[in-house]
Amino acid sequence: MMLAIVSMTLCGLFSPARVSVMTVKATPAVSEPEVSPFEQAVEIIKKYEGLHSPKHWPLVGYGHKVLPGEKFSRNKKLSQTEAETILRKDLLKNCAVFREFGADSLLLGVLAYNIGSGATLRSSVVKKLRAGNRDIEANYLAHCRYRGKVHSQIRRRRVEEFQTLFIRDKKQSKEVVYV
Repeated sequence: MMLAIVSMTLCGLFSPARVSVMTVKATPAVSEPEVSPFEQAVEIIKKYEGLHSPKHWPLVGYGHKVLPGEKFSRNKKLSQTEAETILRKDLLKNCAVFREFGADSLLLGVLAYNIGSGATLRSSVVKKLRAGNRDIEANYLAHCRYRGKVHSQIRRRRVEEFQTLFIRDKKQSKEVVYV
């Protein structure tokens, strides 16, 4: 290899007169496909719930609470694919409970995934939305307690959920329904 470089140099192949500069056109970066709000919600839940192991029974997958009649093994961890399927199914069910809220059904469904549909229906967030008041950020972020104390990880989760999923424009809220 070194001999070839030396011989090309001697032959004048690398002389300044023979060197040409090529202009390379930059190809536009391939943009990633836009991720739907529903899939963003799924990713947020996965991030904060984590994939539960058998020691977390009666929670399986990404925080699914085993209901009477469901057949899940107490000794076997669900695969990521199984857990994601259950998560999506549960989230769709939660969104259906809040269908009357249009696009806000996703945000409420995500909250319900963590605190339950009943608690979400009784929350000040739902009361404000029913009254037409969209100033719900403080109320939403207030749902960050565990055993009565503010929990920093839950607080981060609520902030991320709200910033990612809340639609500030009332017109859009009526147009988009996730269920």
